[in-house]
Amino acid sequence: MLREYCLERKLPYDECGKLVVAVDPGEVTRLDALAERAAANSVPGLRRVGPAEIRDLEPYATGLAALHSPRTAITDYVAVARAFAEEIEAAGGEIRLNFPVRRVTPAPGGGLLISARPPHRSAVAPSGGAAAAGGDVAVDELIVCAGLQSDLVAGLAGDEAGPRIVPFRGAYMRVVRAKADLVRGLIYPVPDPRYPFLGVHFTRRVDGSVEVGPNAVLATAREGYRLADLSLREVYGIASWPGAWRMAGKHWRTGVREIYGSLSVRAYMRAARRYVPLIGAGDVVRAGAGVRAQALDRDGSLVDDFRIHRVGTVTAVRNAPSPAATSSMAIAEHVVNILEEQRQ
Repeated sequence: MLREYCLERKLPYDECGKLVVAVDPGEVTRLDALAERAAANSVPGLRRVGPAEIRDLEPYATGLAALHSPRTAITDYVAVARAFAEEIEAAGGEIRLNFPVRRVTPAPGGGLLISARPPHRSAVAPSGGAAAAGGDVAVDELIVCAGLQSDLVAGLAGDEAGPRIVPFRGAYMRVVRAKADLVRGLIYPVPDPRYPFLGVHFTRRVDGSVEVGPNAVLATAREGYRLADLSLREVYGIASWPGAWRMAGKHWRTGVREIYGSLSVRAYMRAARRYVPLIGAGDVVRAGAGVRAQALDRDGSLVDDFRIHRVGTVTAVRNAPSPAATSSMAIAEHVVNILEEQRQ
């Protein structure tokens, strides 16, 4: 669906292909399981390749075996989001920025009122801005797609507490221009079934640059895009969720390793060089960071699949894991189908 949309709107779309590479014997077994899953999901053109074919596809990559997905593509998702916004406004919709949701209450006569004002107080200033503009918004149906705030906004609308969102900061490196041509497409590790994170990988962008990353370090704020970002209230919210302590007990060693990698470029690139040995610590610069809205169940399980809850007239997308952007139009279609079934 996204491919068709990009072609229709003349947005950037480059089928550069992806290699999922196994670099040790244990990963080869997991690669076989991944191939079976891909076949069940009808991934187009997927095939398994050996070391020689890996080098044919990515001359500077190494590995024991790989899955090649020739139809995997890259796009400019900022441009995609702007196109979505244009269509919303062209259809008579409205996009409100600086409108933090503080309350969701029943509206007189039915429906819901969405308010940027906390209970019993006038409009407050959102973080980093002036007072929220505009009054309450009345809706017949509410769809919550609040990302890092999805559990909190869904809770305001009457949904259950779990899964709780735990933010993980992922830092990226950018390959220097002189070595960006060493990577033709996307080079990924074999996923570790214990974690929903992709692991450090090489990603070509539509502007010709190549990024490495991200790692995954527990953030100290939901919007913690910088290492220094800290919200004591949000740290307390994480610590008060029983699943957080169970997760820490299971995965603390991995957490320590990820923190070390975020502080040391050499340690960060040690894992990446297993796939492209000629790109090392001296060939990258620190780039931006993202924050993953990782859903966590009460038992400490890292949620790795979609969770969409329905509460009255509220549809809450509680977890939309990677590739959420790629899947956005399919998720939207699924949500619309839910609403249509409720009306019947």
